Amino acid sequence: MSLLNVGARALLANQVALQTTGHNIANVNTPGYSRQNVVLQTVQGQFTGGGYIGKGVDVQSILRNHSELLTRQATAAAAVDAGDSVRADRLRQLQDVFGGGPAGLGAAINDMMNAFSDVVGSPTDLTARNVVLTRIDETAKRMRGASERLDEIAYTVAEQLKGSVNSINTLAKNIAGMNEQIARAKGNGQPANDLLDQRDQLIRDLNQHIQTSQVAADDGSISLFVGGSQPLVLGSKAASLSVGDPVEFGAGGGQKRLYFTQPGSSTAVELNEGMLGGGEVSGLLRFQNHDLAEGRNLLGRMAVGISETLNAQNRLGLTLDGKPGGNLFAPIPLANAVAGKGNTSGATMGLQVADATKLQASSYTIALTGPNAGSVTRQSDGKTMAFADINELNAVMLGEGLRLTDGAQPPAAFAGATPPDTFLLNPLQGAAAQMQALQFSPQQLAASNPINAKMGATNDGTLQLAGLKATGQPTALALPPASGVELTFTAGTPATFTLTGNQGAPMDMSTTPPTALVGPPFAFTPGKPITIDGWEITLNGAPKGGDTVTVGNATDAQYGDWYTRDAGNASALMALRDAKIFDGATLSDGFAGAMAQIGTRTQSAQFAATLSSSIAANLERDRTAVSGVNLDEEAARLIQYQQAYQASAKMLQIAQNIFDNLLQGLGR
Repeated sequence: MSLLNVGARALLANQVALQTTGHNIANVNTPGYSRQNVVLQTVQGQFTGGGYIGKGVDVQSILRNHSELLTRQATAAAAVDAGDSVRADRLRQLQDVFGGGPAGLGAAINDMMNAFSDVVGSPTDLTARNVVLTRIDETAKRMRGASERLDEIAYTVAEQLKGSVNSINTLAKNIAGMNEQIARAKGNGQPANDLLDQRDQLIRDLNQHIQTSQVAADDGSISLFVGGSQPLVLGSKAASLSVGDPVEFGAGGGQKRLYFTQPGSSTAVELNEGMLGGGEVSGLLRFQNHDLAEGRNLLGRMAVGISETLNAQNRLGLTLDGKPGGNLFAPIPLANAVAGKGNTSGATMGLQVADATKLQASSYTIALTGPNAGSVTRQSDGKTMAFADINELNAVMLGEGLRLTDGAQPPAAFAGATPPDTFLLNPLQGAAAQMQALQFSPQQLAASNPINAKMGATNDGTLQLAGLKATGQPTALALPPASGVELTFTAGTPATFTLTGNQGAPMDMSTTPPTALVGPPFAFTPGKPITIDGWEITLNGAPKGGDTVTVGNATDAQYGDWYTRDAGNASALMALRDAKIFDGATLSDGFAGAMAQIGTRTQSAQFAATLSSSIAANLERDRTAVSGVNLDEEAARLIQYQQAYQASAKMLQIAQNIFDNLLQGLGR
């Protein structure tokens, strides 16, 4: 009988081994499956006087080939890879908006600025003027089109975030249910291998959306935490996540946050974006809140900078009808500051463009720490600028090209605000969508200077007019009186001049800020612009004593209809393409700078995605080397277990024959 028992045990053990090997082969392509092995143990032998007699083999357990360390490392690396990859994909879409080529926004801006050259050459040519206005309209349309494309990207990101969050909540519930099944199965004393594999695969799927940390419990369940410490899955209970606007500034902040809600609770906790780690949700939030925001700010700054600069110069000129020019683009109103949710004062804050050349492609936060004192933080680089009173606050913002207002005039803005009030400034986020051409009649292009210059009839020197234009700097343009503004020169080394008819002192624009020239008399330097009352004259040559130059209103009768043939303001408009407007870059190079910034972000994101993908692939390969099914190995084991099974069956056959012979012998 003992021999029969040994054979029967061996037969059953090898049958289990064959079945387990077949199970491995059947699941070779099942995602997350871990190869299983039969653990055999020797049945304790029976003691006799001649020693222990073996009693065969039993199946101790069926274990899966699994490394907890490799699985967690591979899961975490895959989460980082998912976040980096989705961000890189979205940045490539953003880069397309800032693309070059003849169909790009940069080409439209350059074509617009270059079109002024034909007006400079022929100011009375209506066709040339029409081309300029057409180019202006095309630039506005492309700017709006780029803004619409950014809105489309934002919409798809929002939808993808919703889909990922729904997947997270579904997977969390499934993992919680799997925890319950595994805890019940563990009561049998053996691991539920297939259930464990399914749970591990669910956790890997979950980490594609959001990175989790894991803590194992004694009952076999696993708790998952997100955002550092929030329990997404705790035993058999699952929390839920949602996407919404920031608590502090709401929808006006233009950003999104991830919220955590405990099971059975209605209170959502805002998670720190910096603690989310990897996963698609983290990558999408980073793109939405930082990359896309920078794209909007860069585009908005270009729209505001171009419209403000060209509008200001066109308003300084004269149309073909002899009237002051109007705005070429519709003025772009800046969004008001968004008050923090915890503000108690009810104070409001508006924004205006003070100096388009100083605008930064950034948002700002203002936080009060005392009565009218606090700090301004520039979000693009994290720079913090403190202020002790309202005047200092206005000075800080003027340095950023912005003027604060509450509908009155500064420093009334911000009045009544009390700590700990906070404000968010997004002045440029939606500016590009509002860019629109205003002028469509060629006569309305203000190509002519509003001023004209005349040399004295008795001049004996070599003075020559090299340039004359209205600048509106450093003060608003003040047109000369009927008698004009007269410059009277005195020969010498250096030569000097005096002024009559002017309203303000002549200014030296080469200093920062501009300073008044020392005098009278004022030193004269040939070729150096002289700025008076918001206009600028440049003279070459050497004057003789008593030489004069008179600057008068271009519409005065003494100049006739010369203003219709003058292109001084068109020259000034064309010269704006070389004016430094965007962080020291010229107007014509501003789009190239924006392209470079977005391109640098995209390149950096692609490098990060490539690196994280390589790390994730290597760790997954290491995990698979331990847990994966090798068909060649399983085929070899099939033969091995088949032979053992056949030998066990032969053992039973022999034992049966011996037993039968014994019974037959006893029967005689």
